[in-house]
Amino acid sequence: MTQPSGPADILPGTSDAQEPPPIWFLAPEGFFALPLAATPEERAELSHSFVRELYSRGNENIWEPAAPYYAAMAELMAGTGISYSAMGLFSTVEEDSEEPDAEVIRHEGSAGVAQCALTVAAVPTDQDSDDTDVVAQGILAILSGDPHNDARWLDLPCGPAVSCVTLREYKIKPELTESGEPVDLLTGQIQVHVPFPTGPFTAVFTLHTASTDYWAEFCDLMGAVLRTVSFTDPLADSPGSAVEAG
Repeated sequence: MTQPSGPADILPGTSDAQEPPPIWFLAPEGFFALPLAATPEERAELSHSFVRELYSRGNENIWEPAAPYYAAMAELMAGTGISYSAMGLFSTVEEDSEEPDAEVIRHEGSAGVAQCALTVAAVPTDQDSDDTDVVAQGILAILSGDPHNDARWLDLPCGPAVSCVTLREYKIKPELTESGEPVDLLTGQIQVHVPFPTGPFTAVFTLHTASTDYWAEFCDLMGAVLRTVSFTDPLADSPGSAVEAG
C-alpha cells in the first residue's frame, strides 16, 4: 500500500469550559474529513467542499446528490462525542523500487484502493489532571477482561495510552455479493484510549477497516497519527505560525 506522506490537517478541539479541552493531531495525506459542524447550514456548506475533494474527478452530477448524504451522516454524529471523522483512501499500487524517483499517484483507484475509517471522540472520565497513569491502568484492566481483545499499554509522546485491537468476521449474504455466493468478510479495528492530562476526559482514536490485506500498513499509519497527538498547541512557539481553533 502506498504510504501517505505529510500532514493534511491539524485538528484542535473546542476550549469551552463545558467541552473537552483542546487536542491536536496530524491526519496524513489520504484522509478526507467528514463535514462535522454545529449547525445544518455549516454542515451543508462543508459537505459541498468535502465531496469535491473526495470525488475530485467528478462533476456536479455526482457532487450535488452526494453532498446532502454526507451532511446527513455528519448530523447523525452530532451529540455522540465524535469531534473528527474521516475516510481514508490509499492506492494499493506498489512503488517501483527500481525507479525510486518515479512519480507515485497516491489516490489512483483504477488499480485498487485500501480503505479505512478514522474517528476521534472525547469521553468524560472521573480523574484528576495528573492521574493519566491511573486512568490508563483502569482502561487496560477493563479491556483485558475480554478474551477477544488484544489490549496493550502504550507510551506515547503525549503520555500513557491503551490500545485495543479486535478482528471480526462477517458473512455477507449471497444476494449482496457480485458472485451470488456467500462471502466471509474479515474486518479489523484499532482503538486507542489516551487520557487527557488537561481535564477529566479520555480521547478515543478508532481506525476500522475491511482492507485487512493491508493490516500492517494500517497499524503503521495509526502509529504515525498517535505520535503527533498533543494536548498543547504544537505551533504556539513557532514564529509566524498560528492554528485556528475549530
